Amino acid sequence: MAEQRIRALALCVFHHNGKILVNEFRDPVSQQTCFRPIGGGIEFGETSAETIVREVQEELGLSMTDVRLLGTLESLFIYNGKPGHEIVQVYDARFADSGVYAQAQIIGHESDGAPFTARWHDHSSFSEQAPLVPKGLGDLLKRAGLLD
Repeated sequence: MAEQRIRALALCVFHHNGKILVNEFRDPVSQQTCFRPIGGGIEFGETSAETIVREVQEELGLSMTDVRLLGTLESLFIYNGKPGHEIVQVYDARFADSGVYAQAQIIGHESDGAPFTARWHDHSSFSEQAPLVPKGLGDLLKRAGLLD
């Protein structure tokens, strides 16, 4: 059995006109649809801000500016039938190329090469049945004035 551990994660919420950029995915066991901003695991010797810059470059091939920490969340969850525990640093930033905001979707690639599509969504896209994850992210974004 794999050792259970707490994972350090950094996510970046790009916002524009009341919408945020998220990746939609489905839990293979529960079949629940979830939405999550772009980001990934913090590597040893890397700050969470450096993680965001690296992950966005690797996954989307895009550069960013104005990176700022919004807050930290602790996430306990079940995914693919297994318990997970993450400490999540949540950032906001701007894309260096303002033309990105005119795109309805952005094609990205996970670290294993699997493609994904990130889209702009407003608060009405998220519900208890199709949540924005990690838990507490929606409230953090509302307090920061980034999501209605």
